[in-house]
Amino acid sequence: MRAHDKPLGGAAPLSRREALRRGLLGAAGLLLAERLAPPVRAAAPPPKASSVIQIWMWGGPSHLDTFDPKPDAGRDYTGPLDKPIRTNVDGIIIGELLPLLAAQADKYAIIRSMTHGVNAHETAAYIVQTGRMPGGRIVYPSVGATVAFFRGYDAGYRGLVPPYIVVTEPQGRFSEAGFLGNKYKPFATGGDPAQPRFVVEGVVAPGISDERQKSRRELLRSLDTLGRALPGNAQLEAAASCEREAYDLILGDGGKVFDLSQEKEELRDRYGRKSFGQACLLARRLVERGVPFVTINYKGWDTHKQHFQAMRRNLPDLDKGMATLLCDLADRGLLDRTIVWWSGEFGRTPKVQWEPPWSGGRGHYGAVFSAVVAGGGFKGGRVVGASDARGETVKERPVYPCDLIGSIYELLGIDTAAKLPHPMGLDVRVMPAEGEGVKMGGRLREIM
Repeated sequence: MRAHDKPLGGAAPLSRREALRRGLLGAAGLLLAERLAPPVRAAAPPPKASSVIQIWMWGGPSHLDTFDPKPDAGRDYTGPLDKPIRTNVDGIIIGELLPLLAAQADKYAIIRSMTHGVNAHETAAYIVQTGRMPGGRIVYPSVGATVAFFRGYDAGYRGLVPPYIVVTEPQGRFSEAGFLGNKYKPFATGGDPAQPRFVVEGVVAPGISDERQKSRRELLRSLDTLGRALPGNAQLEAAASCEREAYDLILGDGGKVFDLSQEKEELRDRYGRKSFGQACLLARRLVERGVPFVTINYKGWDTHKQHFQAMRRNLPDLDKGMATLLCDLADRGLLDRTIVWWSGEFGRTPKVQWEPPWSGGRGHYGAVFSAVVAGGGFKGGRVVGASDARGETVKERPVYPCDLIGSIYELLGIDTAAKLPHPMGLDVRVMPAEGEGVKMGGRLREIM
């Protein structure tokens, strides 16, 4: 043995056979360790979005009259709205009553192959809001409640305004919080943001001025003899803290987010002075303050009768409010981190029901419908999927609600395989996995 081959510490030298044996055992150990060790998951990419504005088209909007027009299908399908318009993106056309949105098409993507096949309001709303099929013993939470769970108070959110807001009233078709419980239900503003004074439930009392509210607070303080007698009491301090936060919403800076009179009159006019337009402006103000999820519950789309008369009233308001929202978010640098999600629970029948009592109506239709997404990591100026020549079936790239919802969660940085706290300890994940019986077409990678 050469001098530099001497064993350390006087140990006996290894034979070639022993060295080989130890080497094989070491290699085997490494292989075994690799198999037994948990897989190393790549670090999740940083979230691209921090907030969502959901424009919920309560009742189900017609895809043919909005974002999937079929001008060659004939009058029985188009009705009088047979002249779609070009957008600022080559090759994309939308409904003729949406000229302002046509000028903003580079900011949003249209999904023309949404499908779930359900024509009942309650069931369809549940599917589109949760990504799950109803039935069984589990009532799943909506997207808003799930986002509130992962991005709300338990995750470091410190705003006085709750993390999940609905303007102006809950959708009423399903339990928004599901098994997560009342803590994750939305705060419904009530009131009408288009009124001179927006009476927000619990924040603005109708018929009571701010001066009167201040006088009431002073009276309450003067009557608080217990608080003065027991300074430092933990329970009383907690109650006093709640009171301070409540009054900050009513009289302080916290509640000013609901005061639309702070905005320039010109901007309010651009949004439109009706309820929907002012709700869009409020939604922008809320996400600007860091609120994670805002739903605008936009009623008036369940148009079984006289559908086209309703479209001539509703679509210009939709056009004005939504187009201005996209432009305003972009101008303020907010669109990059705010997802705007437009959808109803389904579409409406492509073939017009001319006969009485419908007199030119459209019924419920879940076989194929449209959704629109913008901002927060979604690429604009794109179309995903297609319906057939009459808008009756999915022609290519079916997109199911779980595909869209899972894509939104990913952009928010929410792990879709994360476990949710079920009160009975059931193993429930944010989104269904393959093999759970939920139809999937795949995440929207083409626009992410």
